[in-house]
This record gives sequence, C-alpha cells and structure tokens, in this order.
Amino acid sequence: MKRSARALAALLVSGLALTACSSSGSGGSSDESGAPAASALDQASGVTTVEFWHSMTGKNAEALTALVNQFNAAHQGKIEVKPLFQGTYDDLIAKYKASVQQKATPAVVQVYDIGTRFMIDSKQTVPAQAFADKDGLSLDDLQANIRNYYSVGGKLQSMPFNSSMPLLYLNDDAFKEAGLDPAKPPTTLAELGDMAKQLTKKDDSGKTVRYGFGAAIYGWFVEQLLAENGALYCDAENGRSGKAGKVAFDSAKGAEIVQWWADLVKGGYAANTGRQTPDAQAAFKAGTVAMHLESTGVLRGYTEAAKFTVGTAPFPKTAADDQGGPIIGGASLWISGPGHSDAQKRASWEFEKFLTSPEQQAAWHTGTGYFPVNSKALEVPADKEWLGKFPQFQTAIDQLKATKPTTATAGCLLGVMPQARKGVETAIEQTIAGTKTAQQALADAAKELQPAIESYNSSVG
Repeated sequence: MKRSARALAALLVSGLALTACSSSGSGGSSDESGAPAASALDQASGVTTVEFWHSMTGKNAEALTALVNQFNAAHQGKIEVKPLFQGTYDDLIAKYKASVQQKATPAVVQVYDIGTRFMIDSKQTVPAQAFADKDGLSLDDLQANIRNYYSVGGKLQSMPFNSSMPLLYLNDDAFKEAGLDPAKPPTTLAELGDMAKQLTKKDDSGKTVRYGFGAAIYGWFVEQLLAENGALYCDAENGRSGKAGKVAFDSAKGAEIVQWWADLVKGGYAANTGRQTPDAQAAFKAGTVAMHLESTGVLRGYTEAAKFTVGTAPFPKTAADDQGGPIIGGASLWISGPGHSDAQKRASWEFEKFLTSPEQQAAWHTGTGYFPVNSKALEVPADKEWLGKFPQFQTAIDQLKATKPTTATAGCLLGVMPQARKGVETAIEQTIAGTKTAQQALADAAKELQPAIESYNSSVG
C-alpha cells in the first residue's frame, strides 16, 4: 500500500555514486531519449522477456497476476512478462540498488512514491515521457494530480500504477448513536476534534470503550494536512525546481497540526495505537475508534470486515479557508535503461501502456480499491457497477477532482524522505509524551535530518 519499513536513506546514499555512473550495457538505443521505437520489437527474434519486480501481496497480488497473464496471452510468442515479488517497497529498493551494482536490473520495477527522487538520481531509467513523445501519445487521460506527482519539469518520469488517496473513515453507526449525522462529517481539524469528544464513549466503570478518533502515528498524514493548507513540505518548490536542501515541516502550521493530534490523545479523545498501521486499522474495524485516517486502498477491506456501516469523507483541512488538497500515495512503474536491449525497453513500455489503459485500470480499481490512474477507467461499465456496490469510493473521486495540481499537492521530492517521515513521527510521539512542545520537536527533527539531506545531495551532485 503506502509504506512498509522506514529508514533506507543511508543505503540509498551509499549506492548513488555507483548507480549514476554505471555502464549503459548492451543494446542501448541510439536515440538520445533512450526510448526505442515500436520497430525494436519487430526486429527482435524470439520472445522478449520482461522481468518485473513488484511488492504486491494478497488480493493485490492476485489482481496483478491476472493482468500480467492477460498481457502475456495477448503477446504470446513475442513478449513474456515475468512478475517477481521482492518484499516490501523498502526491500525492493534495497534489492534494486544491489542489482544496479551487479548490472542485472529488472526491466520494470515498481517503486513507491517517496522513492521517486532516488530513482531519478540513479540515472538508471528511461522516463515515461520519452516513450510517450516517441509515440506521439497524449498523457492527458492520466489523472492530473497523479501525473503531477510523478512529473518533474513538466515531464512524466515514471508511469503511475497503483495510486491511493487519503480519506477520513467514519463509523456511521457510532455517529448516529452519538446524535451526529454521518452525512455531515467534520471538514476541519477543529470540527473533527469537537466531534471526537462527542463520539468518545466510556462504560460504567469509566473505561473508554470507543475513542472519537484514531490513526497510526504516520508522517504521511502530516504531509497531507500541510498540502491541504497549501504549504510546502520542503524547499526548492517541494523539490520540483531542484534538489530540496531542507525540510519545511517545522513551520508554525506543522506545529499546529502535531499539537492538535497530541492534545486529542492526551485529552482521552483519540486512541494512541502507535506507528504500526495494522494496529490502527484493527481498532477502526473493531469499532473502538469512530473516525480514522487511512488511504483509499483499505476501503474494500473495511467494508467487508467491519460490523458497522463504514462511511467516508474528504480528508480534513487545517482550516476552512485552506486552498490546497491531498497528495496521492502508492507507487509507479519505472523502465530500466542501462543493460537492457531496445526490445526489452519497448516491451516494458507496451506492458505499462496496457496496465494503465481504461479497461485494465478499471479491473485493477475494482479488484484492489486503488484509485484508477486513467480517468476514463471510471467510465467502464464494470467500474460503474462496482461504484454502485461501494458508493463510499465516490468520496475519493470527488476529492481528487476538487484538488488543483500545485507544487504543494505534488508532494515533496526528497532523497531521504523515509527518514523525514520517521522524524515527524518521533516529533508526534514526543509531543504526546509531553517531553517537548510540537514546535521544538519538529525543529529538532528538521535539524537532525539536515546532515542526511546534505550527504544525499552531495552524493548525487
């Protein structure tokens, strides 16, 4: 989904000097863009094999396998995609770095959102834009905000595939029990805090049996709330105009968000389930948390597991006049360049185009709950039928449409983003514990992160 393990920054930094200067390998394209034409496949003899590394598990893996099998059947005798599970997103990047050193990279690799800066700096891939330009293919059907995240300088770097968005999940039954209307959910942090107090329930002994609010202590949510406010997470226009040299999450707005969270926990209105996402998810599904922050990727699982009516609402804003919006999560697909033949590169591109077509994205959307990256997928009959069964997902559609693509909603491109998130999470914990104020905790996190940022940027030039 949106994350796995956390700290890979040191590993990434150590490998970048080598990745940036590895040899181009065999079969390189004569085109400076690195994107071969369709004729590369016609000129290839035999079956062109595409090794595809991914991190999908469970039902997501089943849906992905079905798509791969469909593609292979349609290209039998010409292209064969071999999907290989590589563990968590962080595990996968570690293995990818090793494969670069060994000059044995996969033809296509799925990398999570915050690995984007590293993949660009590794200089091991051919931008998706280069292939699109080679084909004269318009990318306008890709959802604008999703395309915005994976683009630098107006050029699409990788092909979006499994995208998610943050939502506010509601226990509609708890709302009604508390005399609240789930059709009128909170829209701001202040409103959410007020409703959390009303939704918190204690038994006769005074024990809390239901908290009004609960979410994993996860830095992604702070990124979302800053973007909702229209604020940047790092400098250099969120790392879009150049390499970010410092983070900006230690702003007054960042402190306001963290303090709000801590105050709800300390007041007894929000559950503190720690950093583990499964623990926070379990609390919501069990009904011990009435409002919950999570991604669209869990919507189907929640509706199937919960014994109450699950509602959804747009991600809250810090204030009513916020002009920003949420940042997408998930992962994208990168095509390797060095060491791969023109036929392999072209076959990889054909595979990516297939996966992001309206029909396949509709199948992926309905099979997993990830947001369809192709806007036309929502027009596919099967997708419309699925939305009829899961109307809660309409919230995500409306939220994305209402979000204007900006540098804030594009998200921060930072080489040490996993460490940045971990620092914010530590700051939240320190504020909840009362060992530091939110402002001091975030300032310390930013200061501690600075050497890692400088080391990374120095390693890539």
